[in-house]
Amino acid sequence: MKEEGKLPNQGNVIKILMINTNNMDETLLEIKNLTVQYKSQGMLGLVQLVHAVNNLSLSVKKGEILAIAGESGCGKSTLAKTILLLENPTSGEIIFKGNNIISANKSELKNFRKQVQMIFQNPYSSLNPKMKIYDTLKEPLKINTNLSNKEIDEVIKKTIKKTGLSEECLNLYPHEFSGGQRQRIAIARSLILNPEFILADEPVSALDVSIQAQIINLLKTLKQQYNLTFLFISHDLSVIKHISDRVAIMYLGEIVELGSTNEIFHSPKHPYTKALLSSVPKINGNNHKKIILEGDLPSPTDLPIGCKFHTRCPYCMPICRKKTPNEKNISNTHYVKCFLYDENP
Repeated sequence: MKEEGKLPNQGNVIKILMINTNNMDETLLEIKNLTVQYKSQGMLGLVQLVHAVNNLSLSVKKGEILAIAGESGCGKSTLAKTILLLENPTSGEIIFKGNNIISANKSELKNFRKQVQMIFQNPYSSLNPKMKIYDTLKEPLKINTNLSNKEIDEVIKKTIKKTGLSEECLNLYPHEFSGGQRQRIAIARSLILNPEFILADEPVSALDVSIQAQIINLLKTLKQQYNLTFLFISHDLSVIKHISDRVAIMYLGEIVELGSTNEIFHSPKHPYTKALLSSVPKINGNNHKKIILEGDLPSPTDLPIGCKFHTRCPYCMPICRKKTPNEKNISNTHYVKCFLYDENP
């Protein structure tokens, strides 16, 4: 196999992992009963408790792209930031390669952050406007490796070329690039330490549609070359359908349905999933019927009792207002939290 992703002479610190199709059954990241709450000052100075993530459990398999979809405000970005401990969890576990990073010491946490990187939504605000691109890419290598200046220079040039940019861009500042070019630079920075796992938080939502396609195809190519694992967060279901292996549907801080991309898009079960999919424009979709949900997304400071979706659900039953549904397995890879599929509610 041709080692297209190999970088020069980086010793044991940065080691390229080549493609291994047997990795797909290995769990790389496991989230157990994660809850994230924080205080927010509301109107009239009242302090409110925001329930951003609610007892969420999720696993990410090595080598896959797991997408998380949902409306704005459902907790997707908070989840991503909490995995990196940029937000403090209230309770639960975040287990990466068998180790609970919430209880990790300083040395273990530094090692974790070498292996896990993030691509942020806005490619301009996530880059330091006062630093040239070369210095932006050099900084993590200087902090986290023992490479010589010559080796660092070689790694930077190889990495920037992988994202489709030339070496000449390294001496420029972020404001001298287009949005798509800046996002490629942000991707290069996320790759510079050769991580195993990348969190991509709405990485194409700020870009034009034509540029979105280029970035999505770039991410898929890099995934194969570097054997990367992605947690891909987006509200754009068309993008998710193109890039993901599995899809988790999130509503008010919970995963309400999870399955393979084919299962979610061709056999959705949860009423919320069906409503989301109906909003995707279809070409020549004469039989396409859009599902209109009544009401707005409830405030995370005042969550509904019972099933959190019952206030907007067209199939709401009395039990939905009282109890929280359990996971119901539709197949070995597909589950839903909904009383419509619960035989023993």
